[in-house]
Amino acid sequence: MDRYIEAPLKKEDIDTLHSGDYVYISGTIYVARDAAHKRMDELLKQGKELPIDVKDNIIYYMGPSPARANRPIGSAGPTTASRMDKYAPKLLDLGLKGMIGKGKRSKEVCDAIVRNGCVYFAAVGGAGAILSKAILSSEVIAYDDLGAEAIRQLKVENFPCIVIIDKDGNNLYETAIKEYCEE
Repeated sequence: MDRYIEAPLKKEDIDTLHSGDYVYISGTIYVARDAAHKRMDELLKQGKELPIDVKDNIIYYMGPSPARANRPIGSAGPTTASRMDKYAPKLLDLGLKGMIGKGKRSKEVCDAIVRNGCVYFAAVGGAGAILSKAILSSEVIAYDDLGAEAIRQLKVENFPCIVIIDKDGNNLYETAIKEYCEE
C-alpha cells in the first residue's frame, strides 16, 4: 500500500503503517551516521542535551557525496543500519520515532521499536542519485568537522522508502522470507 506521510511523525500515522507499505515522506528529517551517533551517545552519558531534538523525528543513516551544481546534496543512499544498533534503543527511548537505513536490525532495536511505537524504514541501497532528487535542502546543523558524517537537517518531498519494521514488530525481512519459502 502506498502511503504519504509528514515528518516529524505523528502517532496516528505510525499506527497506520504496516510492514511492507511503500511510504513517501515529506517534511524535515535528520541525517546522522556512526561518528555522529557516537558523539550524541557521549553527550547523553555526560547528561548533556543532544544537538537535535529527536522527539517525533526521523534519522536517516546516510553520508552524502558532495553536491553537484544547483543541487542541495549529492548522492544520498542509505548506510547499513546495524552500525547504529548500539545507539538506537537509547534514542528511541528519548522519543525518536523513525529511522531510515538499509539492512537488518538487532533484537534490542526491534524491542525498542515495539516498546516505543516507532518504525524502521528502508531506502533502496544503490539508488542514492535517485533518492537525492527527493531532497529539497540540506543544512549541516552539528559536527561540521565530521564532513559527510555531520548531522544534517533535510527538507524532503515524497522521499521513497519501505516500512521494514512496524510499531507492532512485524518485520518485512522475516515475513518476506517465509512467504518466499512457502511458494
